This record gives sequence, structure tokens and C-alpha cells, in this order.
Amino acid sequence: MPEPARDEARVRMLATPVNPSDLLYVRGLYAGVQPQFPAPAGFEGVGIVDALGPEAQDVERGQRVSVVNGQGGNWAEYAVVPARDLIPVAADVPDEQAASFVINPASAILMLRHVLAVPRGEWLLQSAAGSQIGRMIIRLASRAGIRTINIVRRRESVAGLKELGADAVIVSADGPIDEQVRGITGPEGVRYAVDPVAGKTGTQMFKALHEEGRMLAYGSLTGEPIQVGANPRYILAGRRVLEVFWLGYWLPRLDADSRHKLTDAIAGLIRDGILETKPGRRYSLDDIGSAVSQAELVGKEGKVLLTPA
Repeated sequence: MPEPARDEARVRMLATPVNPSDLLYVRGLYAGVQPQFPAPAGFEGVGIVDALGPEAQDVERGQRVSVVNGQGGNWAEYAVVPARDLIPVAADVPDEQAASFVINPASAILMLRHVLAVPRGEWLLQSAAGSQIGRMIIRLASRAGIRTINIVRRRESVAGLKELGADAVIVSADGPIDEQVRGITGPEGVRYAVDPVAGKTGTQMFKALHEEGRMLAYGSLTGEPIQVGANPRYILAGRRVLEVFWLGYWLPRLDADSRHKLTDAIAGLIRDGILETKPGRRYSLDDIGSAVSQAELVGKEGKVLLTPA
């Protein structure tokens, strides 16, 4: 049983998701956090505060909290984290939503509203649009009056995304992404894009940018590079910008008031169904292999959860 040290709290975990960032970490491909072995995994989840270390503040024993574990360790029955990293969760937010309270919702809000600050009426291009965060971005953009072009691999995903509010959905197999995008927006392309895929998809998305466009890479599902310089025309003209978005960089740089406003916004948008995470299958810790296989299944329905309790 882990014991909390000064300013730490121990949490009895109720549910913790299997996220792409968790699997990158396990495979040694997550540059943001370098494991110190033995290295537990799992960056977010929901649980009950079980014990407090000396001088731990802001949370109480018995309180249900969203657990942001920056070093990994939530795939466990109990996790010890700095008390300041715990977020009390209102009773009307279900466990399956509280388990995925931070990574996807905070990323969607920060990318659209703060980093890119996409204006109303502009086009936003995104890949992996059928993922949980892709669906959040569609709903969040639609509410803000931002038009979205959404890239999917499977044609059967198109109708469902349009029902969510997607303005346009393109299938990557139907031709070069940049050509399909310009068929929708006109020859100028899009000013804003977000991409968790990289590889060929990310490369073609960069080519779809307006000459003053900005693109955020927030993942690398393919593990392949974005070839920005493949065609000199796209680096010798215009002011296209490719940036990396990493939540682990942005969250610690928010002051207490900004963090409070962000978590309040997330809770409200979850209640409104905008940042809702569709729950998927649940697995025990003993069945972690099956949980990972399900999480990586193409076309799976919902977020896979581990339920230690």
C-alpha cells in the first residue's frame, strides 16, 4: 500500500481510461515523461481520496476526485499524487465522465479557444475525427460557430459525424487530403488544423493550410513523421506554422484561477453533452491485455476503462 508523503494524497481508484498517451508511454515513445523503472502507467482517472499526507490541502478524505497523475500510476488500485493535482468532481458528473475529465476535454478547449483561438466562421481541419476528442472538437466548434472539415478512414463514420454537427467529412482513401480540402474551402485552404495522426495524413494536412495557416500536432498515432519539407513550395512561401501541443506543458503553466475556470468550463460542457466521453467496455486490472487490444481496435465504440475496484 503506497503512503502519501508531504503535500500528497492517496486515492482509491474507481476507473481509469486506456488513452493513446498511456500506450505511447508504455512503449517508450512518449517524449513528455521519461519512466523511472519500475514505472507504473495511467495518467488520468477518478477515485476517492483515501488518505492525506502532512500539509496536504484543497481535498478531503472521502472526496471523489479526478486524478491527474503526471508521472503515471493510475492503472492501480491506489495511486499517490500531489494533492494540488486532484480536482473535486460534482456529484452529477458520472464516474465514466470523471475518469476522462481532463486530457481530452482540456486539450479540446485549450487548442481551440486559447492556442489557436479560432475565430467564429473560420474553417478548422482535423484528423481522427471519429475519436472521442475528435467528436468533442466537432461539438465544441459547432457551438462556437467554427466550421469543421473532418478526416476519417472509414466511410461508415461520415453520417454519424454529420449528425454531431460536422460541416464536412472527408474520407482519406478518396484522394489527397489537401485536394479534398480545397474542393470545400476553395484554393486558399484552411487557416487552422489539429492533428493527432502525423505521417502521410499530417503531411497532407500541412499542404492543405492557407499560406498563413497554423497547425497543431497533438499526437502521433502512426508513429511516422510529418514531412513539412517534402515540397519546398510549402516552406519557401507564406508563413505556415506547425506547432506541437502537449497538455503536460500547458496545464502546469495555468495559474490557480485559470485552472479553476478551466475545470468549471469542462464540468459545464460535460453536463451539456459537448465534452461528453462515450463510455466503452470495462475491464479489471487483471485483464489489461484485453483492455489494450480493445482500446486499439479500429472502429471501437467508446472509451475503454479499467475498473480496479
